[in-house]
Amino acid sequence: MPKAVVCRELGPPERLLLESFAPAPLTRGQVRVAIHAAGINFPDILMVAGDYQLKPELPFTPGVEASGEVLEVDDAVDGVTIGDRVIVRMRHGAYAEQAVVASSQLTPLPSAFDYAEGATFLAAHGTAYHALIDRGTLRQGEVLLVHGAGGGVGLAAVEIGKMLGATVIAAASSEDKLAAAQARGADHLVLYGREPFRDAVKRITDGRGADVVFDPVGGEVFENSLRCIAWGARILVIGFTGGIGLARTNLLLIKGASVLGVRAGEAVRRNPAAGEVRIKALTEWAEAGKIRPYISHRLPLRDYAQAMRLLTDRKAIGRVALMMRP
Repeated sequence: MPKAVVCRELGPPERLLLESFAPAPLTRGQVRVAIHAAGINFPDILMVAGDYQLKPELPFTPGVEASGEVLEVDDAVDGVTIGDRVIVRMRHGAYAEQAVVASSQLTPLPSAFDYAEGATFLAAHGTAYHALIDRGTLRQGEVLLVHGAGGGVGLAAVEIGKMLGATVIAAASSEDKLAAAQARGADHLVLYGREPFRDAVKRITDGRGADVVFDPVGGEVFENSLRCIAWGARILVIGFTGGIGLARTNLLLIKGASVLGVRAGEAVRRNPAAGEVRIKALTEWAEAGKIRPYISHRLPLRDYAQAMRLLTDRKAIGRVALMMRP
């Protein structure tokens, strides 16, 4: 019988359980996938703690993205064949050896990607795409400041921002993370502990400031970002790994700036057509070799708690993948 990570009580990753389960039968329009890898994302950690906006009924299996091979296809499904290598998009359920999903939740795995790369692709790069293109309207020649640039969404933002023609300033907490950002195309590197980043941005831009700020950190990082922005800047709120930031509205007014919330998944649910455009662009860029996930750790399914702690302890660079099959 296949195994899955199960949340039966809310709390830290160590309270999760690895359990066997009976595979569910297919219903109309569904597909069964043998999951080879699942990506670890901060929403997974928040969800099992009960701190995320989506609160599934207990028990549930965490995980919003996976990749694998199609095992079974309902007769009503077109365009999916047994043996297809696919990416699976989910609201939860990815930390498992097998999943039954609607065919609409599948995307072909880019031909050059392995399963771990497929399982760590669309959540981070999809968020970066939605932030920079749909919300931030980043333009060629603008200055993009990426906070948390060594994390999964941060590295994706560096990669896509550079591809769009921006000058990318990457800010991170370690030299190793900055090295990864530089490898993804960052033009300037800022180490948080070495120099106040707002001073560094002003120095790099000759006092002008950043046009777009990509912020998955929040807290003091968000507040200090308001002090190094250019006229008409767009501050993109991706998340709050460093706490909730407070906006000084006088600084926003003086700079004619905008603060924009970024919810890539919710945007797709409200506008599926925009989601299709996003996935098409990302997969085309992946096939062309322009973008690719950076994975620092690949761990077996049984080490799910350790894998999740790599994110909370800030030890991951880029993405972490759970591997269901060696």
